Amino acid sequence: MSMSQTQTQYLAGPVYSPAQRAVHWLHAALVLTALPLGIVIGKAAPGTFSDATMNGLYNAHRSFGFMVLAVAVLRVAVRIANGAPAPVPTLTPLERIASTAVHHLLYVMVFLVPLLGWAGTSAYRAEITVFGLFNLPHFVAEDRELSKTILGAHGAAAMLLALLVAAHIGGALMHLVVKKDGVFRRMWPGA
Repeated sequence: MSMSQTQTQYLAGPVYSPAQRAVHWLHAALVLTALPLGIVIGKAAPGTFSDATMNGLYNAHRSFGFMVLAVAVLRVAVRIANGAPAPVPTLTPLERIASTAVHHLLYVMVFLVPLLGWAGTSAYRAEITVFGLFNLPHFVAEDRELSKTILGAHGAAAMLLALLVAAHIGGALMHLVVKKDGVFRRMWPGA
């Protein structure tokens, strides 16, 4: 069977469930909101923003970070409940390895990054309010030095998450524009 026959056959193939696609895109929006907020906060020179603006940025970042964690739990539950379509036959062995590695690391990081942020903020004893609706409990003893260490790890993990997101987007676009093999369609909302 030629590649074009395989591609044509695949294009009519299975996609992720509507619930998986919805949760994927919600999760993407949350991550792509929380990451830039964190970068702005981390890179802002003292005095760049008023105290009120900086507090608002922190509250927004923490709120979106908590939502990233909550939707990660939901995403795993939906994945367990719905499974996944069979692997795409047009993937090369290297693409399959890279795809699997990036996906698994993304799952780890969408748990690790927000948990590190929550732990570091807990150790600092800053209030963690989620969109002004409720406060998260502190689960690490107050320790400002420990907070700096944990928040440093949070920042490094967030940069790794950003790189993984970029790799994931790059891979999806490669399948959409270059290979045109239907991989992108599997997660597209209107599929």
